[in-house]
Amino acid sequence: MKANENNFVDLIRKRREEGILYVIETYSGLLHSIVRKRLFMAPDRIDECMNDIFLGIWKNIDSFDESRGNFAGWAAGVAKLEAIDTLRKIQRESRMQTVSLEDVEIPKEDEAFQKLAEQELSEETMEILEYLNEKDQELFKKIFLEEEEPERAGEALGISRENVYVRLFRGKQKIRRKCKERKRA
Repeated sequence: MKANENNFVDLIRKRREEGILYVIETYSGLLHSIVRKRLFMAPDRIDECMNDIFLGIWKNIDSFDESRGNFAGWAAGVAKLEAIDTLRKIQRESRMQTVSLEDVEIPKEDEAFQKLAEQELSEETMEILEYLNEKDQELFKKIFLEEEEPERAGEALGISRENVYVRLFRGKQKIRRKCKERKRA
């Protein structure tokens, strides 16, 4: 008997291969898109998940109820749940895998690139700090570049603790405002 839209569910219920072949032929695009959406970071697991979906449809066809919805919606639900199960398997596997630090090769950064990036960053930082007065520039350098505690930086510059935080707040506001003006120009 040839499977078609009207009889493929009955064929699967009777354990006739033609029914599941019809599902594969007709609904694999829909099911594949559902799986691909959830397993985009593990494309090597998509085919395995698709096989599990078709097996799930085959085994659980008796839970499909025509009065509650169409087959495509039910199959999409099966695909979604199977994709979630596959994600959980991947997460369990990744937690179980341990790598020795001796086996890990840490790539060395290109020193020329790193120096260029640092130079561009420091030039941009100095440009931004030019929006502030001299004392605030020193305060920002000590806190954000030299990573000093605000209280200690304030002491070194002769600024009270409260005034340090006020200067930081106002300085940040001024920098934001000037940067927005620069972007508009």
